[in-house]
Amino acid sequence: MVLSGGEVAWVTGSSTGIGKAIALKLADHGYNLAVHYNRSEQQAREVAEQVEGRGREALLLCGDVADEGDVERMVREIDGRYGRLDVLVNNAGSIVERATLEETSEELWNATLGVNLKSVYLCCRAALPLLRRQETGRIVNVSSVAAWEGGGSVAYAAAKGGVESLTRALAKELAPDGIRVNAVSPGRVDTPFHDRFSTPESRREKAQNIPLKREADAGEVAAVAAFLASPEASYVLGEVIAVNGGLRMG
Repeated sequence: MVLSGGEVAWVTGSSTGIGKAIALKLADHGYNLAVHYNRSEQQAREVAEQVEGRGREALLLCGDVADEGDVERMVREIDGRYGRLDVLVNNAGSIVERATLEETSEELWNATLGVNLKSVYLCCRAALPLLRRQETGRIVNVSSVAAWEGGGSVAYAAAKGGVESLTRALAKELAPDGIRVNAVSPGRVDTPFHDRFSTPESRREKAQNIPLKREADAGEVAAVAAFLASPEASYVLGEVIAVNGGLRMG
């Protein structure tokens, strides 16, 4: 599916990993992009250049998606540049720090829920007027297999479980406005995310528990996110689609 108009997508955390892959996949499908980063400016600029190399427009956005002021400012920038927003992909997230319950301070808990869950609430709320304007807005949230298997960080697992519950609640609430809300739930994906929080040895070991015996490529997750953002998914609502190589079935 390639768009013929000037539809716009905002992908949070799109400087690296899954977010980058989603942004480029949507550009391939004809979307103009709002490319967001918080710290990785150079990488975000490279993504923007790749979007423009595909013949689409790119707007570079810098901000903390867990900060209400930053989020509202970024939405104003999107409105000022494009005058519309058709797709919001809430991808930004991080384990922040691997910690057991006893090791999880209130500060770590708040930081983890902030970047992974509060950010989804803030971005959806701020973007809602623009999405309503189109009457066919789409929201795609990025969850994680951690929402059901836990491990590594109780705060991260709780946050991603919240993303899935929020997805269903928003899907029901926003459907009358013509806005479809769904989520994609990756398993283990070959991205800098795991380079930071896992060792090569643990990654190889955990890959053996996956029926397909390998980690996903970020593009495999991006393809599902792009489908959920497309007209082909016009009757898909409130779903969390797993992309985990069979690690979790059903």
